[in-house]
Amino acid sequence: MSGETRFRAIRVEEVAPGKFDQRVVDMPLSDLPAHPLQLAVSHSSLNFKDALSAFGNPGVTREYPHTPGIDAVGTVVEDRSGTFSQGQQLLVTGYDLGMNTAGGLAERIAIPVEWALPLPEGLSPRESMILGTAGLTAGLCVEKLLEAGARPEQGEVLVTGATGGVGSIAVALLAHLGFRVAAVTGKLESADFLTSLGAWKVLDRETLAPFANKAMAKPLWAWAVDTVGGDTLFNVIKSLAYGGGVAACGMAAGAQFQANVFPFILRGISLLGVDSVELPLSKKASVWERLAGDWYIGEQLARIAEDISLDQAPEFLARLHRGHGIGRYVVDMTL
Repeated sequence: MSGETRFRAIRVEEVAPGKFDQRVVDMPLSDLPAHPLQLAVSHSSLNFKDALSAFGNPGVTREYPHTPGIDAVGTVVEDRSGTFSQGQQLLVTGYDLGMNTAGGLAERIAIPVEWALPLPEGLSPRESMILGTAGLTAGLCVEKLLEAGARPEQGEVLVTGATGGVGSIAVALLAHLGFRVAAVTGKLESADFLTSLGAWKVLDRETLAPFANKAMAKPLWAWAVDTVGGDTLFNVIKSLAYGGGVAACGMAAGAQFQANVFPFILRGISLLGVDSVELPLSKKASVWERLAGDWYIGEQLARIAEDISLDQAPEFLARLHRGHGIGRYVVDMTL
């Protein structure tokens, strides 16, 4: 900490119409929101949504100056509600954190108590932020597939955007559970990274491009996790085997796609939507317990993560915004 009355944080400001500046500033504690629970943040992480907030996307953040960061883990400094004990380690992902409430790219946060969970036993603070919203989302995607009947013996599972945060953790989780994972990426130079996480094969994203002008494609995969959205999502749907499904959680390639009913009514394909932001806290807790328990992938997490300081965060947010991120970036407040 930089002092008992002040803390360091990323501050995003609109310095000219449509131009946003990201820098680390020293702020008074009085600038924190008037929420009852205050945490001393030990680690945060960078997500694509944080990059959108840092570069002025109004669909994520409406008012500036602002501190991004949709993930945080830290210890309780104060809880005026009496829910948590001073010094208790808590985990926060999603809700309005880092969107329109000052977020986790800071040494201190103040939040409603309803947003926080005790750090699951079995996960270190750093591991919880390697996972973060990306890991929670990947876990929810995997859970959706399992609930829909996915089993390893049915065939390969496709993961799009596989070098990203959600994609890389989904690859590792599915491989951990015994699935053969076909990892799709636009960064073929990262093939070794994906195979180290357990990918069965690595495919160029152009593999899906020929399906664009077809009503349906040859069935190639039993199930899929799509982190990309746009027309990629429907190209995946077209190429799933009978009775399969895709867990959809992203829109990096766009929020809309051209579709037809044929895969749904001729192959019984399921489109499984995944939300990790407004999910009830009890549901988040159950997935976190699995990530700390039978879904624990500690060895793979070490491969996915790169530790950075708060001072480095603006540079890495720009990298994510340009689509150049690989794996997960953990912001360690002690660096």
